[in-house]
Amino acid sequence: MRSFLFASFLFFFTGTLKAQSDSIYIRKIANEVFRHSTAYSNLHTLTKTIGPRLSGSAQTYTAEKWGEEVLKQAGADRVYLQKAMIPHWVRGGRDEAAMISGKNRQNMAVIALGNSVSTKPGGITAPMILIRDFDELEKRKDEIKGKIVFYNHPFNLDFVWMFNAYAEAVPYRVFGASRAAKYGALGVVVRSMSASTDNFPHTGAMIYNDSFPKIPALAVGLQDADKLVAAAATQKDLQLFISTNAHSLPDTVGYNVIGEWQGTANPDQFITVGGHLDSWDPAEGASDDGTGCVQSVEVLRALKATGYKPNRTIRVVLFTDEENGGRGALAYSSEAKSKKEKHIFALESDGGGFTPREFSFKGAETQMASIQPLVHLFVPYGVTAFSMRGAGADVEPLNDSTGALAAELIPDSQRYFDYHHAANDVFEKVNKREVELGAINMAALIYLIDKYGL
Repeated sequence: MRSFLFASFLFFFTGTLKAQSDSIYIRKIANEVFRHSTAYSNLHTLTKTIGPRLSGSAQTYTAEKWGEEVLKQAGADRVYLQKAMIPHWVRGGRDEAAMISGKNRQNMAVIALGNSVSTKPGGITAPMILIRDFDELEKRKDEIKGKIVFYNHPFNLDFVWMFNAYAEAVPYRVFGASRAAKYGALGVVVRSMSASTDNFPHTGAMIYNDSFPKIPALAVGLQDADKLVAAAATQKDLQLFISTNAHSLPDTVGYNVIGEWQGTANPDQFITVGGHLDSWDPAEGASDDGTGCVQSVEVLRALKATGYKPNRTIRVVLFTDEENGGRGALAYSSEAKSKKEKHIFALESDGGGFTPREFSFKGAETQMASIQPLVHLFVPYGVTAFSMRGAGADVEPLNDSTGALAAELIPDSQRYFDYHHAANDVFEKVNKREVELGAINMAALIYLIDKYGL
């Protein structure tokens, strides 16, 4: 009995010492980031000097060069590029739309959706039909032909985590054009994927079904969307005018930018941390996903600055083409599988640089069981929970191909969709302290998993 009690005490005492040691080291990481972080200044350069980084644009390659330099400055042992063939869609000029009733014409704030085709020269003018959801589309399918469909599916404001509202509404952006084209629609206008109070239209990728004609698709700002709803109720002769020059060019070459920090004990085991370097073209891509890129670079810089020696090889990956196909993620996971690399863990930040709230994971329950007891170490820095509701889009394929535990930093979601894919996603909307808190939590998680494994 005495031996059992002693063993229990020793186990508890050893665990307490470990927790205290880890808490002290995470505080050391936090002090380093708070006092010497380069994340905010790096973000300023990425957004203000380079700007929008649409896949295939000239800024794509400028951003890749920037990524190489910041990774070298952060202390990567090796920096290299990984090739991926990426889509090359271009906006081609100004997107326009107007609501027309009799002699009255009111211009609206619109933007073509990514991968949309163009209208014919001079645009399209046709009667509008208001559709609230796909069920209504099916019920009214005989009324669609020759019209422009306006999908008005607002965010569900009952959700606290706004990514749930996005997930519910985004099918209208992604699949709405082909669903309407099936019944003869000439074009679609989609209520922007946002719950904001402004009138910025929000772009984003859409996907055509090749079984149906490709018709132009645009998003409209929320204030103008509400005006359209009101007009549809009172103006029976309501028509829409839409015009866009958007079109696709042949695929081109892009690159994941990878900074590698070689491990000491198990250099053939890999931990990945990253964000995506590309962005949509209306704005600077500050929250989506400049913050994720600079936070990932900061993880490397801060850990090196504290004198940490990694057991496993840590890779910072600035992924190409997350927004318009995920080709960078597929290239990374495919190469990892073909080389039979042993990937332990992969973390992404792609939810904006807001106050961190939790980490979300995709992996085996046994993997989660090994890290769940560590949550308390993150509480002082804002993260209070580990959940299993999926991982970042760029790292989730790594879970599928190698079995690595994949994760995503989950910041507070209330403001993200105010800026997501819109012209107001700019540097000035980012808070320096919040970005640094995210980097601290990411660095702490990388440190703990590298130290203890899974």
